[in-house]
Amino acid sequence: MSNFLIFIQIKGLKKEMLKKAVLLLIFIFACKLSFKAQQTNNNCNNAAELCSDKLMTFSNIGANATLCSNCEDDFNFCFSPENTIWLKFTTNSTGGAVQVNFNNLVFESNPGQSQQLQAALIQTSSPCNGSSYTLIGNCVSNATGNFSINGTGLTPNTTYYLVVGGDKSGSGITTAAACTFNIYLTGSAVFKPTPFISVAPSKSSICKNEIVTYNVTLANCPDSTNFKWYVNGTFVASTPEAFYQTASLNDGDIVTVQTTCYEVCVDTISKNALPIDVTTVLVDAGPDLGNDPTKISRMSGSTNASSYYWTPSIGLADSSMLNTFVFPDYTIIYYLTAIENGCMAYDDMRFNVNNEVVIPNTFSPNGDGQNDKFEILYVDQYTNNVLQIFDRWGQMVYETTAYSYEKAWDGKNKKNEFAEGVYYYHLELRDVNKRIYNGSITIIK
Repeated sequence: MSNFLIFIQIKGLKKEMLKKAVLLLIFIFACKLSFKAQQTNNNCNNAAELCSDKLMTFSNIGANATLCSNCEDDFNFCFSPENTIWLKFTTNSTGGAVQVNFNNLVFESNPGQSQQLQAALIQTSSPCNGSSYTLIGNCVSNATGNFSINGTGLTPNTTYYLVVGGDKSGSGITTAAACTFNIYLTGSAVFKPTPFISVAPSKSSICKNEIVTYNVTLANCPDSTNFKWYVNGTFVASTPEAFYQTASLNDGDIVTVQTTCYEVCVDTISKNALPIDVTTVLVDAGPDLGNDPTKISRMSGSTNASSYYWTPSIGLADSSMLNTFVFPDYTIIYYLTAIENGCMAYDDMRFNVNNEVVIPNTFSPNGDGQNDKFEILYVDQYTNNVLQIFDRWGQMVYETTAYSYEKAWDGKNKKNEFAEGVYYYHLELRDVNKRIYNGSITIIK
């Protein structure tokens, strides 16, 4: 009970009246301190569930008895009910024998208070109606230490009740016994198979970011709930199905599954899956490069894989070397591919060849295979380029974007005709320097 502050302002009271007021407050405070919470299973209809083969702790401290005709405590087997609590269990499909073991009895020890515990196992056709009770097995009325209640021939799939109370008999006893104790229920009538769970991955080894499925096998687990999944002890998912898929594992990760069995007396079971091998391939093609006439260019690729290669091999001294020399004639993107344990990863880098464009001043589209088109060397490095060609009268005869060898002008005008003479070109590279070239080109047949 938390501390409290009482401020009393009294004017004109006599000293004796003030003394009585203080005594009254002390009495109220003492009563509050002596109050004890009533057990939730003090009532037969709220009987606590006893679970087999599990050590459970109960207490009849603060309990009482309900005494009236045919009430729950209207019985007299080997003791008269005092501060009783109620427990219950349900037999399995075969029935048989039970043993209820009481141990670790810890009694209250107030003046005039008994220190003997009482217990009886009851079968009833009308739950919590005293007139329908039948005693099963031995009845205990004066236990001061460890003891057992034994019952045989219990009916399958039947609920039985255990009533526990405190003795209030004997010379000088004015208060019924109040005790905290442990109970262990066992026997063939309440035996249930131990739930079993296992979990296994669909593969023993995977590549990083590859999907793997974990499948669960359950046995002896009725009323199972959703499966909870953990990776290295951290909750990651809950699934109604008995499997889990993930693509987020690292090498050595531990996957654990957990579920519960039995709606009454719940059993929580879990299992760790064996760790799987996760191969992570690291690859870095290095920074982009450019042609520099003052030095020889060399790749700076790196990887943790044992097998690797560059593609394409054009302009490379050795495509199987991470740090091979490189000297392409034009701008190109190289890919470094790495392979380990069947797992593949790649990275790319760009080699920029910034050659100055070379624009001819004549060409001869006569079909002899020599100089038949208006070829501008290295223009394909500038993929955003625009080319326009005009005749001597200023009429546009040709226009294209991304001019290249494949698009080279063959000398025909918009009417698909050849005409000798002088033409004028306007070429915009549209590069970072915004270079523009203007000039003439002569067609000679």
